[in-house]
Amino acid sequence: MNDNIRSVLKKIDELEQELGTLLLKQKADAAYKINGKRIEFERAVMEVHRKYKTGLLRWLISSRPQNVLSVPFIYGVIPVWCLLDLSLGLYQAVCFRLYGIPLVSRSSYIVIDRHKLAYLNVIEKFNCVYCGYVSGLLAYAREIASSTEQYWCPIKHAHKVLDAHDKYIYFSEYGDAIAYQNNLAQARRNIRFKKTDE
Repeated sequence: MNDNIRSVLKKIDELEQELGTLLLKQKADAAYKINGKRIEFERAVMEVHRKYKTGLLRWLISSRPQNVLSVPFIYGVIPVWCLLDLSLGLYQAVCFRLYGIPLVSRSSYIVIDRHKLAYLNVIEKFNCVYCGYVSGLLAYAREIASSTEQYWCPIKHAHKVLDAHDKYIYFSEYGDAIAYQNNLAQARRNIRFKKTDE
């Protein structure tokens, strides 16, 4: 990796840290506090939440027909997501331990807390649980897959990859056999995971 790329990566890291600081400040300015696993809103905010809650019957009547028609397709894949979740846990429990790769923390990726919002009705809460679970599960899967790729095949593709994972930039260049052979052991030792904030 040349010095220009290292310099850009350093700037990206600094900007990510700055963004993290700004997001934490924004969270501190919000009208809620996190105490352990509990999320507590100020009383005035809770009153606004209750005021803006859409009743279940009104919500169902105002739903677009295509939203209702898609329900079996959306919820019909729940068993697939659950099977994926179980498979990922088993996969990393066996393979990552064999390879000496640290296990990916499932709870760092699958965050379910939006169902606690008082302005959501029961269907909206269920949808938020479902979306939080699936989005987090796929992020968890991506982290496991990217670590596996770094262990077995840390080589960039010849073609452009859209939205490559954060480990990809450290892979050997496509077609550079010498770099691959020289860097494989180091790539395997360097498998790390993103730090998550509360």
